[in-house]
Amino acid sequence: MSKTTEVVQSGPEKLVSATDNAPSGHEHDEGMHSDGDTVSFSTHVAGSGALDRLVDTARDYATASTAENTNKAYAADWKHFKRWCRLKGAEPLPPSPEIIGLYLTDLAAPMKGAPVLSVSTIDRRLSGLAWNYTQRGFALDRKDRHIATVLAGIRRKHARPPVRKEAILPEDILAMVATLGFDLRGLRDRAILLIGYAGGLRRSEIVSLDVGKDDTSDSGGWIEIFEDGTLLTLNTKTGWREVEIGRGSSNQTCPVHALEQWLHYAKIDFGPIFVRTSRNGKRALESRLNDKHVARLIKQTVLGAGIRADLPKKDRLALFSGHSLRAGLASSAEVDERYIQKQLGHASAEMTRRYHRRRDRFRINLTKAAGL
Repeated sequence: MSKTTEVVQSGPEKLVSATDNAPSGHEHDEGMHSDGDTVSFSTHVAGSGALDRLVDTARDYATASTAENTNKAYAADWKHFKRWCRLKGAEPLPPSPEIIGLYLTDLAAPMKGAPVLSVSTIDRRLSGLAWNYTQRGFALDRKDRHIATVLAGIRRKHARPPVRKEAILPEDILAMVATLGFDLRGLRDRAILLIGYAGGLRRSEIVSLDVGKDDTSDSGGWIEIFEDGTLLTLNTKTGWREVEIGRGSSNQTCPVHALEQWLHYAKIDFGPIFVRTSRNGKRALESRLNDKHVARLIKQTVLGAGIRADLPKKDRLALFSGHSLRAGLASSAEVDERYIQKQLGHASAEMTRRYHRRRDRFRINLTKAAGL
């Protein structure tokens, strides 16, 4: 039986180990602290520099198979499950449907005042465990009765309507950009809000944009500016798509003009579009912004503009997030639904309707139509 070298990577930890056989449950756990894919090579080529390079490249591809935020969430899910198993005197590997059923029960009805998780979070935790088991060479049967029946009971007893973020309406976005200054940082943040709103973009899509195609290895798309607007070519989780953003009715509210102003004064003609600025906000740096900046920016400008001032600050902050930009476009644009669906990149009209907040509410009155 030949010996193989196993290279594992897709998370914060890395491991290279040599094994003669497929590891048993406990041994597998000791050798699989990472949360990624596995690539195996015979030991007689393990020292090859060329293959070392390919291993590194394969590791990068494995990491890129899921979004960065998803990788972080799945790593956190596995860490939480392993800690729970340790406290309960159970083994996380190999997968036990009975143990996982008890774990899900404890998430839904915890002891000692621990927070109760929502059904959607519990479902996500289970997806994270299934993904982690797959990376470790195991299969988790989610249809096993110990898992499926417990999860069905949790959904039936604890399910609630989804909590949706508030939509940012046209008057809101205008008030939000009005709170921003006209220094370099203000120009950048104005462009972020207007481009994100008019394009119906996710926050990750906003910050992943480059000036041109193939400018950087971590690019999520690029822009082309024309007389009538700008065209975004995006590499999203559903595939490549184009987003058209036309010019606005005035320079003060035009997303394309705001983008042009930022690029001009920041002197950006290559690489990431939305980058950090110096502490005084007067010089553009090279490093790409994190998508969390978009969420913070939205919350900051919502407070500054006095939106939903009838609510306490804590509740106002909880109402708005990056998705508020997408929901705002879907709720406000008075066009045929199929155009909004295309702009948001949804595969179905039903998904687009989930982003509607007020757009169609009571527009069609079936009560009167029924003769009442």
